[in-house]
Amino acid sequence: MSLKIVNTALTTAGILFIFWFGLTFMLAPETIAPTFGLPSWPSGDGGGFLILKGIRDVGNGLILSVLLLTGQRRALAWVLLAGSVIPFGDMATVLAHHGSAGAAFGVHGLTAVGMVVTGLLTLWETRQPSGAPASAPVPAAA
Repeated sequence: MSLKIVNTALTTAGILFIFWFGLTFMLAPETIAPTFGLPSWPSGDGGGFLILKGIRDVGNGLILSVLLLTGQRRALAWVLLAGSVIPFGDMATVLAHHGSAGAAFGVHGLTAVGMVVTGLLTLWETRQPSGAPASAPVPAAA
């Protein structure tokens, strides 16, 4: 199995995971919110923040999807690496607010590591072979 197929499968799985969480936070935040790991949730009008989290996830999933579907694999790799800051930040937030360490490391931490690994593998896949000659110069017409 080629590295490109593995990277495509990993990226697709990650995108589906991101979409699922995002849509669930948008459509039924009360069902998914406890899995985020924070010890308490906003009440009253503060529940809108849960929907914002869903919109953030869906937006990130769309960005990754566009890059994957248009074949922009090198850009996809860099966006995966840059985007890993989001789950790392979520992990740090859960830990800083005395939330569930299991959710912090098991959900957010693993998501971040998965994005980093997939991004690095995709960078490796798209690397320029070293030692290969650049395109040969075209002789001038006489």
